Amino acid sequence: MKAVRDRVKAVHERVTHDRTSGPGEPPEERGREAELAARVLNALLREDYGRLSARVTRNSRDGVALTLAGGRVVRLAAGALFQDFVVAPGERLTLAEVLDTLTMIADPADAEGVAVFAEECAQALAAWELHDERATEVLAGGPSYETLAAFADHPVYPTSRARLGLSAEELVAYAPEFAPAFELRWAAVPRSLLAPGSAELPPDVAPPFPSPGPDTTLFPVHPLTAGEVARIDGVRLLDEPWLTVRPTLSMRTVEVAPRTHLKLPLPTSTLGARNRRSIKPGTLGDGARAELLLRRLADPGVLVADEQTHAHAGHEYLAWMVRRLPEGVVVPVAALNAPGVLAGLEERLGGDVLPAYLRLLLGWNVRLFVRYGVALEAHQQNLALVLRERRLELLVKDNDGLLASPARLAAAGIDPPAFTDRRMLTDDPHALADVFVTITLHLAAAAVVFGALPHRQAAALLRDTLAAALAEHGDDPMARLLRARTLEAARLTGKSMITAGTLVAKERSGARDVNKFYGTSGPNYLRRA
Repeated sequence: MKAVRDRVKAVHERVTHDRTSGPGEPPEERGREAELAARVLNALLREDYGRLSARVTRNSRDGVALTLAGGRVVRLAAGALFQDFVVAPGERLTLAEVLDTLTMIADPADAEGVAVFAEECAQALAAWELHDERATEVLAGGPSYETLAAFADHPVYPTSRARLGLSAEELVAYAPEFAPAFELRWAAVPRSLLAPGSAELPPDVAPPFPSPGPDTTLFPVHPLTAGEVARIDGVRLLDEPWLTVRPTLSMRTVEVAPRTHLKLPLPTSTLGARNRRSIKPGTLGDGARAELLLRRLADPGVLVADEQTHAHAGHEYLAWMVRRLPEGVVVPVAALNAPGVLAGLEERLGGDVLPAYLRLLLGWNVRLFVRYGVALEAHQQNLALVLRERRLELLVKDNDGLLASPARLAAAGIDPPAFTDRRMLTDDPHALADVFVTITLHLAAAAVVFGALPHRQAAALLRDTLAAALAEHGDDPMARLLRARTLEAARLTGKSMITAGTLVAKERSGARDVNKFYGTSGPNYLRRA
């Protein structure tokens, strides 16, 4: 692991480069490093990577504490949501201390993953500090809800601000937290490469210039992906840019107009090095099939974005999808934890937003689970609130990660979709419950509500709303199972996101899908104290 230690040391030297301070006083920039270091250590402890929990001690002098690689004892406090213990307030860590500990506990087979994660940490810290420098300027410009959503950190993944491989200049030019605008590039793609079902660009997105050749079609290309596209055989990258767009929270999806979004592949990773932002063949078609299923199963007050218009040319960087949004003001759920957003919405609606949101979210998702065996990978980024006058509705989009039971659908008289990705189909009710708990409950509900309300109030609201949703289904076996996995469980399932996303190769972890890899658990925040 010496080579890994050297790479980790180089990362830390880069992080601390040009930082100076007066005698005995830490520089202002250290605040973000300490915060990120604590979040990283919390995540490693939550996932118990390298059996880190074995280094936790309990004694009368330090209480609960964790011993780091260098011998430092770090005090721990009770975790509020997703884990038992977290770094106690007041403990100031450096990334070097945390990464040294990670290097020490890691399996030698994970050496490359450890080195990549160290780079993730460095890039996340740089992006965070860059965002701090520009935040006042961005806010002064009247940012969109998509930009405000990007101000809030991911509830679980500590290095979510990192986009591997992108420079500071590229972040400012293309990341949503900086509220940029830019023009798209275009490529002439042979029609012979198009996948079955590929559509033509609609008139409001298609460029005003013709494709150079009768057997080619034009594909929009994100400027960050232009270099990759230029290297694809038979594809010609055009010199002339056209169509000014703005990034949404997901970054690879851009806003063409208030109700028109365009999803494009990017040559980067987020939420883990293995979580590539390119678009694999079949993904867009599966998302369109899932959309049609959800339209059929939607409750009143639930809207499903139109994602039927898309094309793919057989390469992970040659794809596009047009998303149509409904009328009204669209607010990403992730934005609810950004300063001032929730209060502004409540003033606009003339009532409490969170109870209405939870009733829509949990009522529908419980019904999908119980009656149809469907669990959505609709987290705080893939969900939005739609405001029309004083009415609140729930919007779901990007559905290619859902899980559905062919047997349950068939029993309800519904033909299971012919998904290309067979991982989207399962008759295992516990696999469905894993998605419900880790996505719908943890990210779409708990992270939002606990981020906005005092703990007791948030727990009571979430518990009572979920109980009411389950009560509608009585003693149905699927309702009993979901009740046992949520309201009655001693502990709640969690995802090992860093482990599967970056640290451990699929061959070792056994993860079929890095976004559905479990193995950790935390205290049940729904149970009464």
